[in-house]
Amino acid sequence: MKKLLALLLALLMVLSLAACGGSGSDAADAGDEGGDAPAAGDDGGASVSGTSLSIGTGGSSGTYYAFSGVLSTFLEDKTGVKMVVNESGGSAANIAGIDSGLYDLGLIQSDVMYYAYNGENTYEESGAVTSFVTLGALYPEAVQIVTCDPNIKSVADLKGKDVCVGDTGSGTNFNTIDILAAYDMTIDDINPVYQSFQDSVDSLKDNKIAAAVISAGPPTGAITDLAATKDMYLISIDDEHMAKLLDANPWYNSYTVPAGTYSGFDEDATTICVKATLIARSDIDDDLAYAIVSTILDPANKDAIAELHSMGNLLDLQFATEGLAAPFAAGAAKFYAEQGIEVDVAE
Repeated sequence: MKKLLALLLALLMVLSLAACGGSGSDAADAGDEGGDAPAAGDDGGASVSGTSLSIGTGGSSGTYYAFSGVLSTFLEDKTGVKMVVNESGGSAANIAGIDSGLYDLGLIQSDVMYYAYNGENTYEESGAVTSFVTLGALYPEAVQIVTCDPNIKSVADLKGKDVCVGDTGSGTNFNTIDILAAYDMTIDDINPVYQSFQDSVDSLKDNKIAAAVISAGPPTGAITDLAATKDMYLISIDDEHMAKLLDANPWYNSYTVPAGTYSGFDEDATTICVKATLIARSDIDDDLAYAIVSTILDPANKDAIAELHSMGNLLDLQFATEGLAAPFAAGAAKFYAEQGIEVDVAE
């Protein structure tokens, strides 16, 4: 009888453990059927899958908005991290959005990053903004000065004319001011019009403005749209004024927009460029920063991203890490260190 009772008790314990899912192999199988995947490169660490992040971009016809949409799709497919893409006023608006907690991520121009992080230029009065960290630069942004008037051949010819300089607070504003200064002009020497890229193109189509400054990676959707319907020209910066501009603003580089970039555009145009840079709130989780950067900037993923958007062809680890004012997120720095690149890490 005692042996029978003992066997019954043992059987009850086995049944109880099975009901509670105590089998190690069962638990592993459940994870394989769609449980949270570990963070990329974390060897079983905390999961990032299912995280939703808000990113500030730019106008809906600009490269920031379009490329962010591509990266969001690619990132979610690879890691389960979703980026909610928001149309915004551009660089300064995205920095303000991160500073206020409106955005988790933002795309900004590297020159505006410099101004904000060091409290210079238009940030001199309000003070430095240091509530963000760098994830990496993605591609060069050409400052494209567009006109449909063949008589406008130089920046100097813009004096006294209506010129769109981007949205209020956008990086394009800063670029325009710097270019004008190289020609001994100020914003007061033109009639500035503050519009999105698409609105400025519409104004060019309707002959409401003489020119528009559009800082974006070429080919830019808004300019492509303009070139398909009207003769357009890009105004080059000549060698003398280019030297003066780069000497005063070392964060710029000379850049050539090749002939053929746009329909009917049959001459190279010489201008300046900055870096389109992905930033994040300074308190971004290390695993999350690692997952984002290792997915977007892993050389093994470059071709797949390029198939979705031409800017993917320009993704490069050295370009991503050089010449940026703000320190990097620790998770981003971890990925770069694995690639043999050391970067400054935010404290």
